[in-house]
Amino acid sequence: MIRGRIETDDDAIRRLNDAAFGGTAESKLVEDLRVAGLVAVELVAIDESAVIGHILFSELTVTLDEDVVPALSLAPMSVRPGRQNSGIGGALVRAGLDLAKDGGWHAVIVLGHPGYYPRFGFSASRARPLKAPFSGDAFMAIELVTGALAGDSGLIRYPPPFGIA
Repeated sequence: MIRGRIETDDDAIRRLNDAAFGGTAESKLVEDLRVAGLVAVELVAIDESAVIGHILFSELTVTLDEDVVPALSLAPMSVRPGRQNSGIGGALVRAGLDLAKDGGWHAVIVLGHPGYYPRFGFSASRARPLKAPFSGDAFMAIELVTGALAGDSGLIRYPPPFGIA
């Protein structure tokens, strides 16, 4: 079952991210994004009352041809080790993208596995016009509103919790 995060999930989400990523950087990012009030969509996957998956979408400053694009960053997304590659992550991504679109967001940016995220419509070529601290095939974008990222040049500014200058 996928549902919105509730405060009592937070300890399980922290442990899940630490286990899935092998460290505390992602769980700290989650906490810092919450404290900064930047979380737009946050979901958990539950199995027998245990949190086995988590995804977070946060507000991201994106300008394209000097126009502001209502955009989100997808980061992080985690699934309990041992339950990965079973469709949980895909269900979280699809549910999160649906909620983001319903919430009026126009685009989502992700730095992720180039063999995974394109199945949901993410594209490295769509992100190329956007100047950002990242580039290459792992830096991808998806339009939730057709034409949202159509333009000649743009800029992405990550908020301070990401620790990117």
